[in-house]
Amino acid sequence: MRDPTPLPNLNALKDQARRLRTRLEAGGETVGHSKALELVAAQHGFNDWNTLHAALGNRPGPESLAPGARVTGAYLGQPFAARVVGIQAMTSSPGNYRVSLDLDEAVDVVTFDSFSSFRKRVNGVIGKDGVSHSRTSNGRPHLELSWS
Repeated sequence: MRDPTPLPNLNALKDQARRLRTRLEAGGETVGHSKALELVAAQHGFNDWNTLHAALGNRPGPESLAPGARVTGAYLGQPFAARVVGIQAMTSSPGNYRVSLDLDEAVDVVTFDSFSSFRKRVNGVIGKDGVSHSRTSNGRPHLELSWS
């Protein structure tokens, strides 16, 4: 039976499969990327990757979000749960949305051990998939959202 928890976006699921492969390889078990994708699909209650991928395509887009909606995701790699404070379709960039979030718990956006900077309010621009085009230096999206 499928877990009712909202699904992560496609990039987050693929990243999960890469991390799973790395972890299994560290333990001496080699699996291909497609096998890792199948394992991730099973972890989320789907029979296979194609079924999971199709379910992602059937999700409502950001246009279904409104102030007060609950979302989960990651900001600069830090997981969060949040309430949407505002969302606006960008007329200058069709298919993109400016979003403002109030995080349930502040996240530390600095990776240094000797310094911290916590954020509770986050603003960003996301595409229809809930992922920002802007990336960190290691290639991870600044903002990744999931909703149901």
